[in-house]
Amino acid sequence: MTAAAPGPGRDHGLVDIAIIGGGINGAGIARDAAGRGLKVLLCEKDDFAEGTSSRSGKLVHGGLRYLEHYEFRLVREALIEREVLLASAPHIIWPMRFVLPHSPEQRPAWLIRTGLFLYDHLGGRKQLPPSRGLDLSQAPEGAPLRDEFRRGFEYSDCWVDDARLVILNLIDAAGNGAIVLPRTRAVSARREQGIWRLEMQGEDGDHQVVRARALVNAAGPWVRDVMQGVAGVNATHNVRLVKGSHVVVPKFWSGPQAYLLQNADRRVIFVNPYEGDLALIGTTDIPYDDRAEDVAIDGGEIAYLLDVLQRYFRAAPREDAIVHAFSGVRPLYDDQSDNPSAVTRDYVFELDGTAEQPPLLAVFGGKITTYRRLAEHALGRLEPWFPKLFPAWTAGRHLPGGDIGDTFDGFATDLARAYPDLPRQLIQHYARLYGTRARGLLESARSVSDLGRHFGGNFYEREAVYLRETEWAARPADYLERRTKHGLRLTRAERDAFTAWL
Repeated sequence: MTAAAPGPGRDHGLVDIAIIGGGINGAGIARDAAGRGLKVLLCEKDDFAEGTSSRSGKLVHGGLRYLEHYEFRLVREALIEREVLLASAPHIIWPMRFVLPHSPEQRPAWLIRTGLFLYDHLGGRKQLPPSRGLDLSQAPEGAPLRDEFRRGFEYSDCWVDDARLVILNLIDAAGNGAIVLPRTRAVSARREQGIWRLEMQGEDGDHQVVRARALVNAAGPWVRDVMQGVAGVNATHNVRLVKGSHVVVPKFWSGPQAYLLQNADRRVIFVNPYEGDLALIGTTDIPYDDRAEDVAIDGGEIAYLLDVLQRYFRAAPREDAIVHAFSGVRPLYDDQSDNPSAVTRDYVFELDGTAEQPPLLAVFGGKITTYRRLAEHALGRLEPWFPKLFPAWTAGRHLPGGDIGDTFDGFATDLARAYPDLPRQLIQHYARLYGTRARGLLESARSVSDLGRHFGGNFYEREAVYLRETEWAARPADYLERRTKHGLRLTRAERDAFTAWL
C-alpha cells in the first residue's frame, strides 16, 4: 500500500489514469481501474471523504421519494446496487426497516402503497424483506408516535458507514497498485505531447508531478473549479450545491427500526438509529452558494428538524439534547429544477478529448448508492483510449474485510471466541469497522492491556496505530470522526489527550 505522499519534488512517472478527488466517486473509480490492470494515481486536497462523502444520511437506498419525480431508471439502478453493496461489505452495510407513519395531509395512502409496490419490485429485491402495512395503534413501532398516527407502512433499505466505504475502496485500489495521496492538491493540469501533466502540492508545500494518459475529475463540489482552474477546460455542465444538515441526539424510542417522516413542505426526514444508543436526524435541503468548505448547520435548520420530530413523536428531543451536528453540500447535477428537493440525484459525465488528445472525464452529480456503477460507466467512457481494458470485476467481489461468511452475528461470535478475554462490546466494534481485517488489527492481543494506551470509550492505541499505518489517518478528526466515530464517546479532556498523543 502507498500510504503517504512521497518526498519533496517527487516525480511519479507515467500512469494510465490520474484521479482528482478522494470522495466516493474518485475512490470507486480508482478501485475499479486498478483492478482492471491500469496504473492509477489519486490525489485529494484534504482527507479522504472529508467533504460530502462523510456528511451524508448514511444510507444505501433506492430513493423512495425519487419515484415522485419519475426517476425510475435511477431508482432501479440504485435498488440493484443496494443488493450488490450489501453483499460486498456486510460489516459496514446492513439492512434497516423504515416505518413511515401515514400523514394524509401530505400524500394519500394509495400513492404510498403504489410507491412501495414499485420499490419492492423495480430492483429485483432478493435479500431484504418486502414492505407491509402497519396498524400503529397496535404495533410496537407505533408506541413512540402520537395518537393521531394510527396507520403506517414499513419498508427496507440499508445503513452504511459512508466514510469507511470510501476508505475500503481506496485500500482495495492501493492493494492493486494504485498510488493514493491524501492532502495533496491538484494545482495545474496541461496536455503535453499527447499526455496530461498534473502538478500537485502536498500540505507541506512539496511539489509533485505525474504524467497520465487520462485525467478524471471527481472533485464533487469543486468539479468546475478543477475543470477551469486546474485543467483550463471550459465546462458545459454544472453542479448545483444543496446543503444538507443532520443532528445527533440520544435515541428516544425502543427497537431497531428507523422512521421516515413526511413534512408539510413535502420533504421527508429520516430518523435513524445511530451508533447504538444515538439517533441521526436529517436532512435539510437548502440551495447553497457559498464556499463548500464553509458549510455549517444553522439555527433555522435545527429548528426545522426538531419541529418535524415534535409533530410525530410523544417525547421528541429538544435542542439541548443535541450531542453532535454536521452539515455537507451535495454536488447535484444541475438539471435546472426550481425545487432543490427535486434536483436529480443522477450523474452525468463530461468528456473532453479526441483520438489525438488525452481525455479529461468529469463527473457531475451521483450518490453513494450508485458509486460502483458510476465507476463502471466512467471506465466505459474511457475505454476508447484503453482498448485492452480488463472486464468489469467489482460486482461480485467483497470490499476489504467483507468476507465474513454467512452472517455478521456469526462472524462477531467467532471473533469473540478467538479473543475471549476482550470485552464483547470492543469485539463488536472491531468486527463492525474492520470485518475480517480485525484479526490483522488484533494479531496476538489477548487482553486490553495488550492494546496499549486507553484514550476513552472503545478507543485504544493499537487501533490508532493501525489507522495510521493502513488507512492514511493523520489528524485527530481522521481518527475520531471519519475512520471511526470514537469522538462521540470521548470527553473534551480525552479528545485533547488523544490530540496531544498524536
